[in-house]
Amino acid sequence: MLEDKNTGNYLKGRGAQYNPHNRFAANFYVQEHAEGIDDWEVENHKTSFIIGTSKSIVNKVDSPDVGMAYSLNPYQGCEHGCTYCYARNAHEYWGFSAGLDFERKIIVKKDAPELFKKFLERKGWNAETISLSGNTDCYQPAEREYKLTRQLLEIALAYKQPIGMITKNSLVLRDKDILQEMAKLNLCMVYLSINSLDEKLRLVMEPRTTTAKQRLKVVEELSAAGIPTGVMVAPIVPGLNDHEIPAVLKTIASCGALSAGYTIVRLNGAIGGIFEDWLRQNFPDRFDKVWHMIQSCHGGNVNDSRFGNRMRGDGNIAQIIRDTFQLHCRLNKLNTTLITLDSGIFSVPRQQLKLFL
Repeated sequence: MLEDKNTGNYLKGRGAQYNPHNRFAANFYVQEHAEGIDDWEVENHKTSFIIGTSKSIVNKVDSPDVGMAYSLNPYQGCEHGCTYCYARNAHEYWGFSAGLDFERKIIVKKDAPELFKKFLERKGWNAETISLSGNTDCYQPAEREYKLTRQLLEIALAYKQPIGMITKNSLVLRDKDILQEMAKLNLCMVYLSINSLDEKLRLVMEPRTTTAKQRLKVVEELSAAGIPTGVMVAPIVPGLNDHEIPAVLKTIASCGALSAGYTIVRLNGAIGGIFEDWLRQNFPDRFDKVWHMIQSCHGGNVNDSRFGNRMRGDGNIAQIIRDTFQLHCRLNKLNTTLITLDSGIFSVPRQQLKLFL
């Protein structure tokens, strides 16, 4: 495993700036004296796509505090490059690093649509809501070419399977036609992730995502099309974007969002080192303040794994964030409408039944 520490120029367009060691790998190597190695290969920082295969595509979510029962992820790894992303650690299970590898080695599950059909046709499936995606963004740049998310939505509509979605990419508007048909049947809810209206902060924190302005346009267009839309203000990084909570909530409400949620950043596993390196490079003057504020939300650490606490935090700063968020949700009339998707109309299409005749 390569310990690809970037000690040279800052890699623009990437969140992580190096590859931390994969905890599951026995060995790693580093380049200490380049002049003494004739065949050293400098890694290519361009994105590559790896076609993966899976035994199943829908995962049961056992964590009680994430708000989903099942998740479906057509991609592993994400080119968006968000420095704080909790999904980075999962890339280690595939033999890659949670750092740059997560952003430039994208696993494409081309068999996802067929596996999804097989899952929905299981005996006893009760059509609980499935989330697209619970891990990496289902509308990341790869989706433009592979169109797996669109195929999955077409299947969900055919089977009348309720779907929850979360993304930070305006590519979701391409599938507005399908989402609109699903919304008429109360089969979908879409969340946009918007944690800042500051374009400079967005560019370094989430380098390959669409702008906040574009995401607000998505909220507006989906809402106008009758598709229930909410916003996750996540993650809140105290000392960086917590002061934006009132402005973000006011703006999304004016665009038609029905609901809003938030999480406080937590830096578990390899993410701690990746985020620390990023914070030191981009905000050296604020590093100590921000780092200590994050620690104050997690009992002196940068991560708290306790269910119920890990995403909300404890302590004075976490309480101020919680009170501010709840106040401005009330002021902007967010979270006053409860959206419950309909699992009662699920049915396997007739043409599928022919297989058993």
